[in-house]
Amino acid sequence: MIRRLSCAAVLFLSAASIVVPATAQAQASDWPSRPITIVMGFPPGAGTDVVARVLQPLLDKALNQRIVMDYKAGAGGNIASDFVANAKPDGYTFLLGTAGTHGINAALYGKLTFDVENDFTPVSTLVDVSNVLMINPKAIDAKDLKDFIAKVKAAPGKYNYASTGNGAGTHLAFAEFNAKAGLDMVHVPYKGSPDAVQSVLNGDTCCLFAQVQIAIPQANAGKVKLLGVSTKTRVPAIPDVPTVDEAGLPGFESYTWFGIFGPKGLDPAIAQKMNLAIKTALADPDAQKKLIELGNTPRYETVEQFKATVKANRAKWAEVVKAVGAKIE
Repeated sequence: MIRRLSCAAVLFLSAASIVVPATAQAQASDWPSRPITIVMGFPPGAGTDVVARVLQPLLDKALNQRIVMDYKAGAGGNIASDFVANAKPDGYTFLLGTAGTHGINAALYGKLTFDVENDFTPVSTLVDVSNVLMINPKAIDAKDLKDFIAKVKAAPGKYNYASTGNGAGTHLAFAEFNAKAGLDMVHVPYKGSPDAVQSVLNGDTCCLFAQVQIAIPQANAGKVKLLGVSTKTRVPAIPDVPTVDEAGLPGFESYTWFGIFGPKGLDPAIAQKMNLAIKTALADPDAQKKLIELGNTPRYETVEQFKATVKANRAKWAEVVKAVGAKIE
């Protein structure tokens, strides 16, 4: 009797093991059958939006389905992250996340309504993004980075710097820069890149560590001066601008990345399909050229590689947040 029950149990479990994957495969094979929403944690015109707009038509083509952008800006991307963390994992809602939403915020905010590690399914990176120190020469007349540091040191507390929000990558980049250079500057946070850039153009603040793609048009128009990029190597889009490291502050490096996440529980087969669509989009020569011209470095990763990137990123930014003493309750 016991032996019969054991055999029955084995047969039942074997049948179950066949049915479940078949069902999952059927769902994945039908995907996508309707438009896909990518939720954006930052406003139109921000760096995330610029990159998304370059890749959107290519993803449409690769998936044979329309990609729709849904903007839920605010709280450093946390509003959008919370929305996607609680979305149905059916493959029709994704998040365009950043090193901020999935690295900085976990260390910066005292309490989040979601778990950056366990409530998402990493899909792939899109690009690495360098920041560049952008100044308004009318607000601070500095010929180069060394001159900028000298002028700020000579007037503690006089100069204001902008950021795209408390705890954003632009804030922490400047906080780390100030700490390394021994500067005393006043932080003025804004709600996103457009407002922060406008504050520099108006002279309300003197400077900003802006994403390269945001700073280039202002520099080309002669409205701002670029003193140094935050990566350890120069950016092809602005080859004449030195790195901060080589321009006068050795060892400084700060950059971000953009990537796509699904909610927890996303079918691995759907995640893989989206990953391969991203790979196809990033391999397009025109898209690569456009992204590089905007100051981005296209970077495709497999699902597993992206998981490792996100994990390492959280550890790195936790150290930076602790070092600069930043905290948002």
